[in-house]
Amino acid sequence: MNSEITQQSAEVDGLHVEWLEIGSGPLAICLHGFPDSAHSWRYLLPELAAAGYRAVAPWTRGYFPSGLAPDGLYQPGVRGRDACALHEALGGDQDAVIIGHDFGAGAANIAATMQPERWSRVVMMSVPPYGRFRPALFEYAQNRRSSYMFFFQHPLSEMVLPHDDWSYVHRLWADWSPGFEGAEDIERFIASATPDGHLPAILGYYRASFQPELRSPDLAEWDQAGVDAPPQPTLYLHGRNDGCIGVELTEGLEDELTAGSRVVVFDDVGHFMQLEDPARVNRTIVDFLS
Repeated sequence: MNSEITQQSAEVDGLHVEWLEIGSGPLAICLHGFPDSAHSWRYLLPELAAAGYRAVAPWTRGYFPSGLAPDGLYQPGVRGRDACALHEALGGDQDAVIIGHDFGAGAANIAATMQPERWSRVVMMSVPPYGRFRPALFEYAQNRRSSYMFFFQHPLSEMVLPHDDWSYVHRLWADWSPGFEGAEDIERFIASATPDGHLPAILGYYRASFQPELRSPDLAEWDQAGVDAPPQPTLYLHGRNDGCIGVELTEGLEDELTAGSRVVVFDDVGHFMQLEDPARVNRTIVDFLS
């Protein structure tokens, strides 16, 4: 088994993809969210490897050092398709698992629904299945928390985010994970967003979610796939202090998941739980997968 995390790359369906990797065995793909990077999984990857997995964490499309989307697409369905394509490229089988945080949770939800035969178990963190999240946007509390999503539709956001040493991003992290010092991971996000074209691509995730003209009709059904929870046993994790997605969205969720699923709410952590309390979060994930 590889004992150190390495960085690998390949062309996957015409997209240049780079990822962190450690271990051998069934594939475990870990998908990061916003504003974050593949390094968000640096604590979990070795634990997955020790549990017998080939643990892989890609920078998702548009996040440097992975490439800009050659087809210009950043809609939800294409991100789920990317995960399935990476599974294929890396020779994954039906024992593979998929883990996602924030936007990565949505991509994991879609990948597991799109090609369920590829995945044995699913872990979603901080963002519940879309069928839970989308209606919440019509409620004041979640709409207020998600106001940044609507601001990102405007081109002005491309100037505001990097202004004053990316203070907007620093404030998001402070609001979403109160009391957590995320400077190291913020700098890694900035490194992913700084090269030409990458910040508009990253904001394209949000724009494609709300603007139909930015989506391919070929993937339209999968842009709505998250209305259904994954068909596999699913572990859903949420921090009680999450300032991005309200913990109230977890109420009754376990009844909507397939048999063998679990919902765990961690006290004393916020949105970036895998960085705030990696020992507790990693143990919960590995126990579920095992």
